[in-house]
Amino acid sequence: MSTAMAASSLSASSTAVPFKITSSSSLLSPFSFSLPRKHHTHVPSLRLSPTASAAVSASGAATPTTAIEIDQSPVSTKPSKALPFRVGHGFDLHRLEPGYPLIIGGINIPHDRGCEAHSDGDVLLHCVVDAILGALGLPDIGQIFPDSDPKWKGCDSSVFIKESVRLMHEAGYDIGNLDATLILQRPKLSPHKDVIKANLSALLGVDPSVVNIKAKTHEKVDSLGENRSIAAHTVVLLMKK
Repeated sequence: MSTAMAASSLSASSTAVPFKITSSSSLLSPFSFSLPRKHHTHVPSLRLSPTASAAVSASGAATPTTAIEIDQSPVSTKPSKALPFRVGHGFDLHRLEPGYPLIIGGINIPHDRGCEAHSDGDVLLHCVVDAILGALGLPDIGQIFPDSDPKWKGCDSSVFIKESVRLMHEAGYDIGNLDATLILQRPKLSPHKDVIKANLSALLGVDPSVVNIKAKTHEKVDSLGENRSIAAHTVVLLMKK
């Protein structure tokens, strides 16, 4: 069968296949085909809107693009689901500067410098608050108590703890246990850990046995190790009442 006859035969039967082959002169040219457009299933927060036909060319023509629109829902102020337990993590860091008190867990720790912050700069209480809010699926401490609001200037961080505990109880949860790690080069916190733990437990309204406080140096590395900053991490487990 000649090339022309083959091309003619393929062209005549092209309606039976999902692509079409055309000929140029006596040789078969690069072929093109069209894929059937699929129907997209819509989901609540995602909309797909094709902006070009779904044509694909073997010659390197541009492929179609799809515009994706994501609905921005307002942040919920309550946990989205009543789970049997919830886990949250909190982190905070502050610069250490001369002329400020060093407040950790609500306790004034003797030192030649303290935290420069909008409130009292209590790095431990701040990260505990964020851990509780995170476990509840709520906005972070900076959104609920913004440093742009003058009423929080110099505020005792126990106010933030009490509000996070109120939100926790309102959602129907209690603290299962809490584990916190403080990171600073100086001063040594060993002499103060027990009183910090006791005060934090009282603020949270829990038995001290479910609260753990650890302290680490930063091996003289970066601002933490050079006594220019202090940081804290907290993990909290919330249990459904």
